[in-house]
Amino acid sequence: MKPIVAIVGRPNVGKSTLFNQIGKRRMSIVDDMPGVTRDRIYMDAVWLNHEFTLIDTGGIEILSNDKILTDIRAQADIAMDEADVIVFVVDGRAGITSSDEDIAKILRGTDKPVIVAVNKVDSIQLDVNTYEFYNLGLGTPIGISASNALNLGDLLDAVTEHFPKVEKDVHEDDEIRIAVIGRPNVGKSSLVNALLGEERVIVSDIPGTTRDAIDTHFFQDDMKFTLIDTAGMRRKAKIDAPVERYSVMRSLRAIDRADVVLMLIEAPVGVTEQDKKIAGYAHDSGKGCVIVVNKWDIFPNKHDRSTNRFTDDLREELGFLQYAPVLYASALTGQRVNRVTELVKFVAEQQSMRIQTSALNELIRDAVAVNPPPTKKGKQLKILFATQADICPPRFVLFVNNPELVHFSYLRFLENRLRESYGFEGTPLKFVIRKRNEDEDL
Repeated sequence: MKPIVAIVGRPNVGKSTLFNQIGKRRMSIVDDMPGVTRDRIYMDAVWLNHEFTLIDTGGIEILSNDKILTDIRAQADIAMDEADVIVFVVDGRAGITSSDEDIAKILRGTDKPVIVAVNKVDSIQLDVNTYEFYNLGLGTPIGISASNALNLGDLLDAVTEHFPKVEKDVHEDDEIRIAVIGRPNVGKSSLVNALLGEERVIVSDIPGTTRDAIDTHFFQDDMKFTLIDTAGMRRKAKIDAPVERYSVMRSLRAIDRADVVLMLIEAPVGVTEQDKKIAGYAHDSGKGCVIVVNKWDIFPNKHDRSTNRFTDDLREELGFLQYAPVLYASALTGQRVNRVTELVKFVAEQQSMRIQTSALNELIRDAVAVNPPPTKKGKQLKILFATQADICPPRFVLFVNNPELVHFSYLRFLENRLRESYGFEGTPLKFVIRKRNEDEDL
């Protein structure tokens, strides 16, 4: 699992600007008005081959009784609990304030590594201001300018030094790890119990009963499975208890550890916006996926609306999951639950499939002959060579004359031809585009 880095500090010291600079994209709103960032914002980042998850938090006001500021402080506390490393941002121009001292007192009480980032130090004259922050008792402060990206390398070097040593994830070749994901109260724990045939996980109608990811191992037909029951995820506006907010990050980490995810959809409700976000995270993470439409036994007007019509609606709402098989089941009655592991094994096989390079290039040539790439400003895309670089998910490298001529719609066409010929059901396909001159040896 990726290390977590939390950015904390009082309002208006440049936390969101630093977050955006490290992540190389503008995700947090940057404004001079204190309190703009109220919730935690997560983003994956990379520094010198170190992958980590960055958390931006709202400004901490220790002594305020304002409800919004109190909620912001609670969120920052949770981020610090989740974090492996904490970056404490202070304002080099303003010097140490009483709020900085209050926050530093809290940070000194944690067992987490803390890096003090003295922001707004964008000149040699201001660099001397960093020495004052030794008085916070949190080690050597590092002067930076988030807005100008000055000294961010030194800051990130200090951060990554504290990352926990990566332990090899013990994963047997014949083991399939399954994450059960979805909104709260869609029947995830009930499905786990139905698969195991016993009450191994607490089942409750109260959303949020499952707080942590629970790993349970079982065997079926000489195949070993690990079930990861994840805490339900719902829209931020619907999340009130801080502990439930904490569970969302646990759920995302569970997806990262899985080989195949069971995306549960509540039949009487249909696909919601939160379903799309949860499924989208699994898709972007390259996980195999089976869509399980749960509570099919209580779906109203079931006889007037066939599974084919429901599947058509699913495909329309979850357009990026066209490849995922759909199973209509009921965890409560056990209807079709026995087919879940069968589909999981099938998807695991599909995402581990390799295509010989010669067969892949023949398929690409045939596809280009049927549907030549479109031209752009008089230039034609040429696919010179293709190879499969990886599995789980299958990743294909296309060597072309000009990567700028590659349009996503043509990649979709090639993906469809791959699926027509080889299946790849239940798994996303990834494409990497590389430039190669036509006269180079391939």
